[in-house]
Amino acid sequence: MSRGGIDIQDPLVEDHLDDRVTEPDRTATGERSTATPDRPAVRSGARARIPGLRLVGWVVVPMALLGLWQAVTAAQVFSPVALPAPGAVWSAGVNLAERGELSGHIAISSQRVLLGFAIGAVLGLLAGAAIGLSRLADTLFAPSIGAFRAVPSLAWVPLLLLWLGIAETSKVTLIAIGAFFPVYTTVAAAFRHVDRDLIEVGRAYGFHGHRLLGRIMMPATMPSIVAGLRLALAQAWLFLVAAELIASSQGLGFLLMESQSNGRTDRLLLAIVLLAVLGKLTDTVIGLVERRLLRKWG
Repeated sequence: MSRGGIDIQDPLVEDHLDDRVTEPDRTATGERSTATPDRPAVRSGARARIPGLRLVGWVVVPMALLGLWQAVTAAQVFSPVALPAPGAVWSAGVNLAERGELSGHIAISSQRVLLGFAIGAVLGLLAGAAIGLSRLADTLFAPSIGAFRAVPSLAWVPLLLLWLGIAETSKVTLIAIGAFFPVYTTVAAAFRHVDRDLIEVGRAYGFHGHRLLGRIMMPATMPSIVAGLRLALAQAWLFLVAAELIASSQGLGFLLMESQSNGRTDRLLLAIVLLAVLGKLTDTVIGLVERRLLRKWG
């Protein structure tokens, strides 16, 4: 095949060696590849651990912020309309749960985010790998993708309404657009900057084509790929609110907008807290997957 193709064959690896590696001993993050044996300390599992620090981050700091919130409302720094007390927000959540509305908002928003994230992440992985590994694909497509990346999320809303209507497809598509670009950017940069010495060592051991990709290049790029996935998941939650502006009647973004229109600041804050909690929970799941992937590929 031609040297600019996107299939992972020997001509592609040669192309990658000759043209794509501009900084031989640097990865996309500016450090030596975590796959090199002389730098095991850069892996996430090798970070120094302070006893009890995780407990502080997960429990003590959130409780301190909750206490500060309660103290500010008790001191009447803001009116109850502008900043309801934590108890009022909790009561609003209980009321919605008793009416059976809260679970529906959470379920539909989570479904939209996870589906849009999955679609955007897969497309981002494929596009990032193709452009990172192929000089021809980079030359042809990277400028256009970079231009679309600069388009604000709300700018897509009227176009998606026109093309896809007000059904779920338009909402999921907008979230997928938001998830695509972080994955694409990090994956393309990671493959561009795989350590040339690692590739040469792999070839010396007889790795070519897909074996070279799986045994050498994937371990070297895996930390960047996972970082891109985590950024994409956070971006998917950010795009959710814009997506649920598209004629939604349910979801946390809809609850946020409806509460603003009705002056229900307690429900508005409830929606914000739920978005934060759900976003952190899904990020934690990606973090657990990251550990398994780094043990396998790192």
